[in-house]
This record gives sequence, structure tokens and C-alpha cells, in this order.
Amino acid sequence: MMSTLITVAPTGAETTKADCPALPTTLEELVETAKRCEAAGAAMIHIHIRDADHRPTLDLGRLTDTVTAVRENTALIVQLSTGGAVTDPFEHRLKVLDAAPDSCSLTMGTVNFGDDVFMNPWPFVTELYQLTQEREVVPEFELFDLGHVAALNRLLDKFGLPYGGKVHCDLVMGVPGGMPGTTDALVAAVNGLPAGVTSWSATGVGRTTLPVALAALSKGGHLRVGMEDTLTLAKGRPVTHNSELIERAATLATLAQRPPMSPDEARDLLNVKRRP
Repeated sequence: MMSTLITVAPTGAETTKADCPALPTTLEELVETAKRCEAAGAAMIHIHIRDADHRPTLDLGRLTDTVTAVRENTALIVQLSTGGAVTDPFEHRLKVLDAAPDSCSLTMGTVNFGDDVFMNPWPFVTELYQLTQEREVVPEFELFDLGHVAALNRLLDKFGLPYGGKVHCDLVMGVPGGMPGTTDALVAAVNGLPAGVTSWSATGVGRTTLPVALAALSKGGHLRVGMEDTLTLAKGRPVTHNSELIERAATLATLAQRPPMSPDEARDLLNVKRRP
């Protein structure tokens, strides 16, 4: 039976702690979240970190401590965001790999991001990709629109397969400025993926979370959910813990007869390094 990789994205870089006290922003909160989400069905965690004032940061010491703590307390695949906040400079984003995660996000192009612009020019994308190959970190290619799908084809043609030989991408849908969180958009994006893609997941932002999850499962994809992407379970019902979103995703996957995979199974899917 085919199973489902469920990734939790617990924090992000946009929501403030003041606006959402339940958002995990301290190391202790992230570790507690990782443990509960693993128990609920997550196999990978996509991490953004915050500083002592709960503001987004790419501080290497904090990143390294976070990777270590999550590994010590869970079996989850640890994926660090190389996107950071939209204001983070390219050189800081490249240094994320110095924290030696299992995986990292790699966004395939620039996109309007609400009122901001998430900058990912081609020279930065290719430098980051070659660095993942050198450091033996498995990238997850983040695709916000169809242009990013085309760019992934271009990248693989020019620079070859990522470390591990598997190609995994995530369709990030419903961001104002990117592709809409609709079944039609998901099908169009999946139909344009390179032949070398071995697995893909989808993320629906805000109210598109459920439509995207259902479409992804029906199309054979995997799921990313979390408070980075949505803060409500339904109208008037806020998320109180990331585990609620993982539990719902696990229920949907089980109903689709594609139950959540374990972290060990996910390592096989992505060909991530085994820990010593």
C-alpha cells in the first residue's frame, strides 16, 4: 500500500508571536512540537527559527542547536528553510547549510509574496543547488508557480540530480502572488514536472489548505501542513497546536488508503542520509 509523507511546517517567518501565542518560536517549543507531530504522523519537519525576541533569524548557532535538539528528541527528517524571511540576504541563506540539516528547501524562482517580493534569482538558485550537492543535503524544490516548474526542468538539465539521486518538490499554493490553491492549478503543475521527479507534496496556504490536501492525495502526492501556512482549522476555530493539523492530514491520508509513512520510510523515499 502506498503511504503518505506528511511534513510539518510549524512556525514560518511571517506570523508574529504577539498575534499568535500558540506559534512555536523557542527551541523548547519547537522540540515539543516536533515530538507531538511525530507521534501524530509527521515524518519530516520544515524549520524556521526565531531569536530571543521571537523575530525571524538565520543565526547559525541557533540553527545548529535546533538541528541537534530535534535529532536528539525525534526521528524526524530535519529540513531547514533557506528562504528565511523575505528580507534575509543571500549570503545568510547560503550559510544555513553550515548547520548540516538532512534536507533544505530550495525555491526555484522569485515570486510576489503578499506585499513583498521573495527574491530567488537564477544565480542564487544555482549556487545554492550546487552547495547542496557538495554538502550532501537533500533539497526540496519549492515551486510557487508554473515558471518555477519550468525552472526546475532547466536546473536538472544543467546541473544533474541532487544528492541521493531522488528529486522531491513541494507545490506551495495559495500565496498571494503565486499559483492559486485549486485542483486545476495543482494538476497543471504536476503535469509539468520533470520526468525525473520521484515524489512531490503540496502545501495549501490559508483557506486553501483542505482543497489542496484533497487534490494532492487524489493525484498521488504527499502533504505539508502547519502553522506556517494556516492558523485556522475552520472559520472561527483557530489552531491551538501544530499537531491538530498533522492529525487532520493523517486522517485524510488514511481515508485515502494512503496512511502516514514513518520517518524511516521517508528517508527511503527521499534517500536522506541515515544518522550514525
